[in-house]
Amino acid sequence: MARHRIATPKTFVLTKDNALDGLRSLGFPCVLKRPDSSFSSGVARCDAETDAADMLASFFEHSELLVAQEYVPTEFDWRIGVLGGEPLFACRYGMAPDHWQIVKRDEVGVHEDDSETMLVSAAPTNVVKLSTRAANQNGEGLYGMDLKVVRGKAVVIEINDNPNLDAGVEDEALGDELYRRIMQHFFWKLESR
Repeated sequence: MARHRIATPKTFVLTKDNALDGLRSLGFPCVLKRPDSSFSSGVARCDAETDAADMLASFFEHSELLVAQEYVPTEFDWRIGVLGGEPLFACRYGMAPDHWQIVKRDEVGVHEDDSETMLVSAAPTNVVKLSTRAANQNGEGLYGMDLKVVRGKAVVIEINDNPNLDAGVEDEALGDELYRRIMQHFFWKLESR
């Protein structure tokens, strides 16, 4: 992303050897992610350097590499679905009540806030353009682009190469047309071989 001048929060890939130095250079609070994390699972916020050693040890039990990212608080996250180089859907996920992520998991259960899916034409142009540009650096597949808007500027948080498409959420605006477009895309890809 940096090479193509695509805005992201400061992000590092960490190993056991450089982890603490990486977190210090990001500053606190910061976000730790396992590379296989999804929908807030395998993601934690490290609020202070005094928390870092224990959190890093716990994360490195499950992975040899971690992603550390500058903490960017917002009231919601954008997910722009991009298929074959074109934006497909736009969804805005609210943060879970009294939490910094869209999903909160605790002893009581899983908590989420409302989401709103809309036609791409109704989403902010800067969010859609940046999502599409970033996805196109990876190829012509199906990507779920997660973004935040900070002081009016869109930044890419992550690229999901296997995005969820939940009935009643991501398909809310397009309905069955969403699935037709995806199936048609992969049909054309297979036929072109």
